[in-house]
Amino acid sequence: MDSTGTQAYAKLLENGVQAIEEVNRLRSSGYTREDLYVISHDEDREGRIVDAADTNEVGLSEEGLFGAIANLFRSRGDALRFKITSLGFSAAEAAFYEKELDTGKVLVIAKRNPQ
Repeated sequence: MDSTGTQAYAKLLENGVQAIEEVNRLRSSGYTREDLYVISHDEDREGRIVDAADTNEVGLSEEGLFGAIANLFRSRGDALRFKITSLGFSAAEAAFYEKELDTGKVLVIAKRNPQ
């Protein structure tokens, strides 16, 4: 499932190599580092891909202070769904993507941040 609405774009990929390739494709189409996010169920894997692809991390500016603090106490699945919804996706979309992340896939999201 790919989401290509005007608010945000998301694509599920099988591995980190494909995720980096997708990030590079999106960069060549005009997205910047600040517009691109990589999410994986495994935090270490996510960190390695984020570093290798030089993308933004979902953080305080996307989640808000209370969301970021709450994520410290949420399960990884709950935190991932919250991160995905904080980037403009519905709860149903977030649940779908998180379930796919459970199978080892990687999610690349492109969202133009307001200027």
